Amino acid sequence: MSESADSRPKTLNFNVGVLGHVDSGKTSLARALSSTASTAAFDKNPQSRERGITLDLGFSSFTVELPDHLRDSGGQQQYDSLQFTLVDCPGHASLIRTIIGGAQIIDLMMLVVDVVKGVQTQTAECLLIGELTCPRMVVVLNKVDLLPPNKRQSAIEKMTKRLHKTLESTRFKECPVIAVAAKPGGPEAPDTEEPHGVPELIELLKKQTYLPKRDPRGDLLMAVDHCFSIRGQGTVMTGTMLQGSLAINDTVEIPALQVTKKIKSVQMFRKPVSGAMQGDRVGVCVTQFDPKLLERGVVCTPGSLRNFYAAVISVRKIGYFKGSLATRAKFHITMGHETVMARVAFFGLPPVGASEPPSDTTPLPSQPCSLDTPFTFEREYFYQDEYVTDQRAASPGPDPEQWALLEFERPVTCPSLCLVIGSKLDTDIHANACRLAFQGRLLHGFEDKGYAETTLPRLRIYKTKHKEGQVERVTDDYTLIGRNLFKKETNLQLFVGLKVTLSTGESGVIEGGFGQSGKFRIRVQEGLCPETKQLLTSTSKKKVKGGSKGEPEHEEEPKTHSQPVGIHLHFKRYVFDPHKKMVQS
Repeated sequence: MSESADSRPKTLNFNVGVLGHVDSGKTSLARALSSTASTAAFDKNPQSRERGITLDLGFSSFTVELPDHLRDSGGQQQYDSLQFTLVDCPGHASLIRTIIGGAQIIDLMMLVVDVVKGVQTQTAECLLIGELTCPRMVVVLNKVDLLPPNKRQSAIEKMTKRLHKTLESTRFKECPVIAVAAKPGGPEAPDTEEPHGVPELIELLKKQTYLPKRDPRGDLLMAVDHCFSIRGQGTVMTGTMLQGSLAINDTVEIPALQVTKKIKSVQMFRKPVSGAMQGDRVGVCVTQFDPKLLERGVVCTPGSLRNFYAAVISVRKIGYFKGSLATRAKFHITMGHETVMARVAFFGLPPVGASEPPSDTTPLPSQPCSLDTPFTFEREYFYQDEYVTDQRAASPGPDPEQWALLEFERPVTCPSLCLVIGSKLDTDIHANACRLAFQGRLLHGFEDKGYAETTLPRLRIYKTKHKEGQVERVTDDYTLIGRNLFKKETNLQLFVGLKVTLSTGESGVIEGGFGQSGKFRIRVQEGLCPETKQLLTSTSKKKVKGGSKGEPEHEEEPKTHSQPVGIHLHFKRYVFDPHKKMVQS
């Protein structure tokens, strides 16, 4: 890399993600579009070359004249050319995590569809990732050379119609669809065959461009996708600037290795520059660093990235995911540029009218709220056995607002507020099912390894409990003996002072245990109603003397017409409270 750096080129870099099902011809299309191949481009990975599929994010670029609609953009920085950086994302099913890593830097998505096969499983998954991460899309119908010439036009029209129907319910409805043949005759054909439809595609891409919001402020975060050494110069890391900016002589951190390095020089597509900012594709040269230590990863402002052992996220189920989302289940969590297994616990706002906790068998509807209730440790939350969807059959609305606690199997390094995607990547690759389960944003990370003891108790998620017993007998107008509420081995001291309600309407307080069999004494401050006393006197079991000598006393069964008087105990317990205290409102 040259030390002399020109001033920043007036080229607008526009990142186009090339996504699609495996073998839809994405790499051939990128090759046909490109004039300058960046270092990471075109299946450099040996495993990838063998299989003929892209195993990592390949990058390549081509530069065109700046389209008119970008020339005058209200006093914005003026550019004189437009550089398309093509991010060739793998379509191979097990590599979904790589796509998610690439999707966060994409300004426009190019979804490549094999015109013969149409939409396949991964095409649908790519669409979903696009919806979560990208504002615009172009659909490219590839391999049109495989259609018989006399039926070609009608087949293209039919497929276009089908795609528009598929896209109707997404944010990409009415997006442009264009037909091409990136590599006529297939991968084995000689390169003399000219691609069809590529100049038209370039014109369409130019029409779809806009000035992406680029912000040089804030901490640097760069996604590195390739690392190699140049003799006598140092080690070059190539990647895309996700946020912030960098300049020669800046110090950067490689958090995965906990090392800091000084930037010696910077290049953008083989041209030396003095610095770079969000959205740019750059090569950064540092010294005394072994490239084998970092093939992919992130580089950042020293100290700006955190290591999280657990996190609270906002959560939304992805509609196409067929399974349920259960608390305590494990999911693959992709955040930043990492994918890690985590155990998930879902929670939401307390049910409506939750001042007296409801029974735990019938969930009440959650409090109505706008879908951006901020998460805070000051609020109480309701424990959920699973993610709750809107159950109104006639016209389901948005799901109630809810959050999730993720507990990672190993610490994760990522920026705050980053996108989080939960998936079941262990689902059969060939099963025709969406494996993306939920998405959300990182709201709070736990940096302390001992978070379960130190900070997790601040998270006030509660479960409601409901126990039922019966009154055994009346001692006096203010005192009752109850049974069947506790097991013999229960420590009744924990329940002393808790309020109970009788099925006849009176309320009382548990005073303590009675005997050794789990029975207990209740004090009714206001005294029992005459009707309750009568009911209890008629249901109390009367002792009857034995009929003959030696025959034991036996209890007369209560009269069948009267119901025993029930005792109801409602309380809540905070899931992360180390003392397991019971609380009543």
